[in-house]
Amino acid sequence: MTTMTGNELVRMEHIHKYFGRVQALNDVSLTVRPNEIVGLLGDNGAGKSTLIKVLSGALTADTGEIYIKGQKVEIKNTTDAIAHGIETIYQDSALVTQLSIARNLFLGREPIKQPGFLGRLDQDMMNEVARKLLKQVGISKDIPPTTPVSSLSGGERQAVAIARAMHFESDLIILDEPTNNLGVEETQGVLRFVRNARDSGHSCIFIAHNIYHVFQVVDRIVVLRRGKKVADDIDPKKTTIEQVEKVITGMIDAPQMM
Repeated sequence: MTTMTGNELVRMEHIHKYFGRVQALNDVSLTVRPNEIVGLLGDNGAGKSTLIKVLSGALTADTGEIYIKGQKVEIKNTTDAIAHGIETIYQDSALVTQLSIARNLFLGREPIKQPGFLGRLDQDMMNEVARKLLKQVGISKDIPPTTPVSSLSGGERQAVAIARAMHFESDLIILDEPTNNLGVEETQGVLRFVRNARDSGHSCIFIAHNIYHVFQVVDRIVVLRRGKKVADDIDPKKTTIEQVEKVITGMIDAPQMM
């Protein structure tokens, strides 16, 4: 068994996952350190989404182990993942568009005013926290926290999802293709949010098809190819985008590049 070290937030060990006869993940291990942004790259079908779904509780691995802060844990569903400090933000995050920003931030975890008959939602508290969080994740314009999510832009919705993860003190925020279908300004906003998350003491796993976006924010790059990890510890500051693209497609191996 691999020895856990003090500077590891998450370690996935020897993860295997089959869908029928198709092996989606073949002996994949992944480590994320505190205050680290890890870029997870690979072509379609490489296993990226499957791997993070195992970590986020959306899927269960056939074999393998997961450690959080050195302790072995069982993540059988998304509730388990959230309890272990893992929040996942997908391209179309699970926001209830007809509800306000504040209600979405606290969805399922609303503060209750006491005493009172059956308790009442503490709307004032939710609104105040929402105002602070929106500024924290980089929304400069004054959007009332009572604004319905349906009236927000794609980038602003991503900001709400990231703010929710940050408020509930998630240790690890997983972003799965967060910049898809966003304009240039909104994309830069999302990338800024990722940097802010790290500065606020969070770690991130960042998945994006656009390798240029990855290079702008990550500390380290991991590459999957056909369900196997083929590169780890690629430093974007010491590597070119072209070299990483060749690793992704199999034109070169990581050891030749580093």
